[in-house]
Amino acid sequence: MIRIILNGCFGKMGKMVTQASYKFENLTIVAGIDVNTNTTSPYPVFNNIDECNIDADVILDFSRPAALPSLAKYCIKNNMPIVICTTGFDLEGENIISNLSKKVAVFRSANMSVGINVINNILKKISSYLYKGFDIEIIEKHHNQKIDAPSGTALMLANTIKSSIEEETIFSHGRVGECKRHKKEIGIHAIRGGNIVGEHDIIFAGQGEIIEIKHSAISREVFAIGALDACKFIHGKQNGLYNMDNIIDENISL
Repeated sequence: MIRIILNGCFGKMGKMVTQASYKFENLTIVAGIDVNTNTTSPYPVFNNIDECNIDADVILDFSRPAALPSLAKYCIKNNMPIVICTTGFDLEGENIISNLSKKVAVFRSANMSVGINVINNILKKISSYLYKGFDIEIIEKHHNQKIDAPSGTALMLANTIKSSIEEETIFSHGRVGECKRHKKEIGIHAIRGGNIVGEHDIIFAGQGEIIEIKHSAISREVFAIGALDACKFIHGKQNGLYNMDNIIDENISL
């Protein structure tokens, strides 16, 4: 049985992860971390990771970037792997993750959906060829309470496209005023409204034809299931940085 500490257990995703965990026979959430410790929970909840005295195998983080330094220290102290689902890290946060992966196993993905990561793998194979005759734009839509923009997933897709193209390209974050498009641009546009769970649309606009690759998350459960699968995957792994590509490579030949 894989024992999980869930950081951010009372957030929207934390609650969904708790519900989804009951569908897994070989893992369980043994403790939660959240600033709100007064809410009823099926497991003990602590105000911060340093207060947690429950034995566990993996930390699953669905919180905010500010929690990363204390989580990293805890992981190193206890030689514990971590699954990081939080996005919006600055350069300092990126460096912490990089250094942490040299000491313990770190699983990180901007989007825990298998579907969006399959699309990301497809983009690696087609973007260089399509760039020759197509303009590339990314549109992402999320609920009105999402903090970061553009989404971590949109940036993941954009960086995949950019790294697949030999020519120099730049990101264009929205447009206003005179905005004739330049060939080297990869457009990234963020929409916030209502309770949209998450939509990402990659558009290849050519002469006389348009190719669209779209992913729509109907429920947050898809991210919760993916995160729990990542906990299973990372358990017992050597130190290093892992992502959804590693899970997909084990199950799908693209």
